[in-house]
Amino acid sequence: MDNYNNTARRICLTGMLAALYLALNMVGFRAWSFHITFASLPVIVGGLLFGPVEGMLIAAIGEFFNQTLSYGVTPTTVLWLIPPAVRGLAVGCAALTLRKGPRSLDERPVLCYVICMAAALCTTVVNTLVMYLDSVIMGYYSFAYVFGSAVVRIISGIPTAVVVTTVAVPLVRLLRRQVVSRRA
Repeated sequence: MDNYNNTARRICLTGMLAALYLALNMVGFRAWSFHITFASLPVIVGGLLFGPVEGMLIAAIGEFFNQTLSYGVTPTTVLWLIPPAVRGLAVGCAALTLRKGPRSLDERPVLCYVICMAAALCTTVVNTLVMYLDSVIMGYYSFAYVFGSAVVRIISGIPTAVVVTTVAVPLVRLLRRQVVSRRA
């Protein structure tokens, strides 16, 4: 019965964090081809608490609803689920790898910041590739639009990752104290 409760708890928390992802994504700042949101907070929290599978699911489910509510279902909707899922995968894999040690990733602040900033860079690179594919498939390709904005997105992504990590680390510690999850 305890294993069932743990599974049910993880499913519920994954769904709640995906809903939080959607809400945080909707209230972000959008301009031209980039936007600044704190939607990555539930992805990082889920990755740190549960590992890569839940981190990816939180991002993919949240982004699916964001895409369908913002743009409807298009031929490239599935492509747009990949970049945020990469962040969940990167943070979750790092957390899973470090749980075997004496301290989890959220208990190693410098390493946690480095991992989250690297995950933000990976997300930006994959997002740029998805923008390219989307622009070619949908017929609006412009080199300046796709690749010119990448520098701006990288510059805005790093400070956003720092702020989100600053909030995520104490939040994960608080959730662990509340026995939401054991070390991921």
